[in-house]
Amino acid sequence: MVAPVDLELKKAFTELQAKKVKLADIQIEQINRTKKHAHLTDTEIMTLVDETNVYEGVGRMFILQETENSRRKKLKNYNRKKSYLEWSVKEAEGNIREMLMARRTQ
Repeated sequence: MVAPVDLELKKAFTELQAKKVKLADIQIEQINRTKKHAHLTDTEIMTLVDETNVYEGVGRMFILQETENSRRKKLKNYNRKKSYLEWSVKEAEGNIREMLMARRTQ
């Protein structure tokens, strides 16, 4: 015969497992909803003109955010500036070397 305590433990264990599974399902649904909301928001923002101001809610205030297109443009400009600065540093190094070589020969 199976002891009544074993049956009660088995019943409690199965209930606990069912609760854990239900909790995991709820969390998965919440994540999927959040993901869908973020995707919809991104698609709406991408349709905006670059000059449109976009604000993000932070607590009780709103902070001006840049759109993805304007971020890409800024990144492109920074990369151009970086390459120009690297080129100018190389030119300056070359000029300094030439000056030092000229002084050594004199």
